[in-house]
Amino acid sequence: MKKAINVNGTSLQGYITIKFADLVSVLGKPHFENGDKITAEWAIQIGDAVITIYDYKEDVTPKGLYDWHVGGFDSSVVVTLQRLFPNYRVRNYRA
Repeated sequence: MKKAINVNGTSLQGYITIKFADLVSVLGKPHFENGDKITAEWAIQIGDAVITIYDYKEDVTPKGLYDWHVGGFDSSVVVTLQRLFPNYRVRNYRA
């Protein structure tokens, strides 16, 4: 059984501009769907970095190129995610 990732306390750290299908090809189906303010979310852990990728306040899950929200405990998750997706734009939301 896969251990659940604790995402409590994560917050917006940046964005990744990518298509839904490209996220699915690397991360699999979303781990959570159809919430109050999101339609799709992935929660992953790479080393010590806890990363969430999600849409926000969309009526339907974006399928085309979209600025997916990147959450984490600090801004270092942006660099970690860029290593996982080297061919896509990942940026800090404060930049």
